[in-house]
Amino acid sequence: MKTLKTQVAIIGAGPSGLLLGQLLHNAGIQTLVLERQSADHVQGRIRAGVLEPGMVDLLREAGVSRRMDTEGLVHDGFALARDGRLTHIDLKALTGGRSVMIYGQTEVTRDLMAARAAAGATTFYEASNVQPHALKSDQPWLTFEHQGQAFRLECDYVAGCDGFHGVARQSIPPEALQVFERIYPFGWLGVLADTPPVHPELVYATHPRGFALCSMRSLTRSRYYLQVPAEESLAEWSDERFWDELKTRLPLELAEQLITGPSIEKSIAPLRSFVVEPMQYGRLFLLGDAAHIVPPTGAKGLNLAASDVSTLFRILLKVYGEGRVELLERYSAICLRRVWKAERFSWWMTSMLHQFPQADGFTQRIAESELDYFMGSEAGRKTIAENYVGLPYEAIE
Repeated sequence: MKTLKTQVAIIGAGPSGLLLGQLLHNAGIQTLVLERQSADHVQGRIRAGVLEPGMVDLLREAGVSRRMDTEGLVHDGFALARDGRLTHIDLKALTGGRSVMIYGQTEVTRDLMAARAAAGATTFYEASNVQPHALKSDQPWLTFEHQGQAFRLECDYVAGCDGFHGVARQSIPPEALQVFERIYPFGWLGVLADTPPVHPELVYATHPRGFALCSMRSLTRSRYYLQVPAEESLAEWSDERFWDELKTRLPLELAEQLITGPSIEKSIAPLRSFVVEPMQYGRLFLLGDAAHIVPPTGAKGLNLAASDVSTLFRILLKVYGEGRVELLERYSAICLRRVWKAERFSWWMTSMLHQFPQADGFTQRIAESELDYFMGSEAGRKTIAENYVGLPYEAIE
């Protein structure tokens, strides 16, 4: 068995693992990344595309923002569609000048992979049988296999950035974690198409037949979603059926402008809310989907991962730079304060905009009335905007 050493071992080469690795590398802190999948598989994942200003600033701080700043689309607002009408949520006006950036997670990952390769930092793709050990000790280590060779990786800290199904959280004894979860009775059918977006900004539509979202990746590539039953089969949805249903759920003025085309990717994603507490176990720290999942309605999943990265990065800066090891015990509490606020907003957006098959008449009317209030009140729109652009990162003192 070959022995390797690093300061921070990162499990997972998705955007959170790569972003943490880049920030630490730039600060002179040694990292090594282990990824179960191939580089091509990681690069090919189709995911979110709305970046909060906090994440945009973090990518700039990491030195990986050149393409984002050139190709990303700054959005100062978005639209809510209901009863055939559009209500504009003016993010910039309602939040004192803050906006969001439309830049796909696929592109974020590509930029981070390129930066890590250019820096000469070590990443093991297709690493199998990754297993953390001695997480409660001062000298944790991991074992893994790569290209038929067995390795032992010794480190100071382990960052679990390997997603909901990853090994990081599973390596924590179940009795040490408290799980909070809600499974929603529907999913999102998503279609990616090389067609111009139907609207200059994102459109969130509520309709008696179900929720719809008009999103985009660029001025020539669109991403659309439909609420479908949780048990729905992808085989039942031809492109023609998808476009027809989308038109039905949109206001007439948008439906008439919609340009359709062949899908280049189509998938159904289940919706769930999920949080584990605490987000750390000894010298293992959970980040992103390894610790929490949000329904995508509030555009918070990738952005929450970024705030976890920011928190752990700034704590480790003080640990290595100032010897402030007591800050390590604060990681989970700091992250969870922001996580739960984002969980609340994502749950609220999901509850207000989707059709719940088992909802009684009273519950349905309450949801409609609440959405009507928030859309019709400046204070309500301000609350939506403040949460949508993202709550501030907590300072590490």
